[in-house]
Amino acid sequence: MPKRSWKQIFTVLFFGAIIGSVLGELLGWLLPEGVVKSFFLTGVRFDLAGLFHQDSGVIILNLVVITLKFGLELIFNFTSLLGMAAAYYFLRYFR
Repeated sequence: MPKRSWKQIFTVLFFGAIIGSVLGELLGWLLPEGVVKSFFLTGVRFDLAGLFHQDSGVIILNLVVITLKFGLELIFNFTSLLGMAAAYYFLRYFR
């Protein structure tokens, strides 16, 4: 039984999180305002570029001729975690 590489596991979990987030946004359009909607759609925000440049949340590299701006932000909500759990289950199920 071949072992899976960490790249394959990361890719499957990443796409599971994306699919879960998309399904959560679709669910947000269907649900009325209230506790259930806020539970499914309230996300935890990881601003990775903000670790280096606290003012604007982006890394700015000014080379006089050209200015480059870099930023990365990850947002996980409950449905993205459900998507990751489902992707992990399918990853284990389909060996």
